[in-house]
Amino acid sequence: MTTHMIIETARDSRLFEEARLGELTLPNRLVMAPMTRNRAGADGVPGELMATYYAQRASAGLIVAEAATPNAVGLTYPNIPAIHGPEHVAGWRRVTEAVAGAGGRMFLQLQHGGRIGHPDNSGLTPIAPSPVPLPDPIHTPSGFQDPVVPREMTLDEIRSTVADFAVAARNAVAAGFAGVEVHSANGYLLHQFLAKNTNRRTDAYGGAVTGRVRFTLEVVRAVVEAIGPERVGVRISPGLTVNGIEEGDTDALYPALVGELAELDLAYLHIVHADPDSPLFRTIRAAWPGRLVANPVLSREAVAEGGRAEAEALLATGADLIALGRPFLANPDLVARLRTGAALNPVRDRYLMYAGGETGYTDYPALTLTGR
Repeated sequence: MTTHMIIETARDSRLFEEARLGELTLPNRLVMAPMTRNRAGADGVPGELMATYYAQRASAGLIVAEAATPNAVGLTYPNIPAIHGPEHVAGWRRVTEAVAGAGGRMFLQLQHGGRIGHPDNSGLTPIAPSPVPLPDPIHTPSGFQDPVVPREMTLDEIRSTVADFAVAARNAVAAGFAGVEVHSANGYLLHQFLAKNTNRRTDAYGGAVTGRVRFTLEVVRAVVEAIGPERVGVRISPGLTVNGIEEGDTDALYPALVGELAELDLAYLHIVHADPDSPLFRTIRAAWPGRLVANPVLSREAVAEGGRAEAEALLATGADLIALGRPFLANPDLVARLRTGAALNPVRDRYLMYAGGETGYTDYPALTLTGR
């Protein structure tokens, strides 16, 4: 295929059409997925390096900034950003101002780690639905350590955590974000409540599907009340077993959860590892009346090609927006590269994805276009 043919195909693609999301008009349908990069300070405050990183990627239709913790005990790994103190609001404001100055739009993902945490990271014993430890070692400042057994959350702790999410959402708006994404995926706290193997409670927050979805619904409703439904998205990962999660009844769990979320008129629902050929994906699409963000599964070869084919397949199957992670990590100008058919930068050393400074973070080159 010639470059001319690639460019013409790109011009015809829905990927590059404008889209509405709540009160936002997005210039294209490409979303930069939230990716933990471990570049905040030890106090969870984003610095200038993070502002540079996100501003470089402002051409995305929407940036969902990496997971920020709503309270101290929710911290997962070292150098993860937070959003529960005034210093965090001030740090994130530098980021949102830099992105807005480059023409971009941002949501902030809110994530509580639950059992994915360690006293050497947060200074606190992790809390979770039940005292079921993470099956794998966890990264700490002194290297990988065995996980600790989390404390089972009391009803008071459940209520206070719900309140912390609401405060974090208000903090995010004060920091300049257009909205927030509640993280109920990938094995973190809300997902731990959803899954049978990590939620062994016998009270109103455990047992049957109606009990296990309760915590996620209470968090989302509190966030909606705090900042409005048009500013709120939710991320889910049906069937994903990352971080030792075994849901046990995925096909019953997600229609029930999505059916309740659908009543809240949220900005979007974000599905991780979305598969256009999956019956569950189609069931969720049929049950979800609003904007659907789909994050495709990408092979190494697909990452190298920017996930274009997978994105087009999901758009054809009912997705409204496409979230991409690693292609945006290595290509600050991913939208331009996909639009023109230009070659993509490969992702460098995996270690640099989660540690370090500028190298492997803000030093990926952008295209140099001439004659345009």
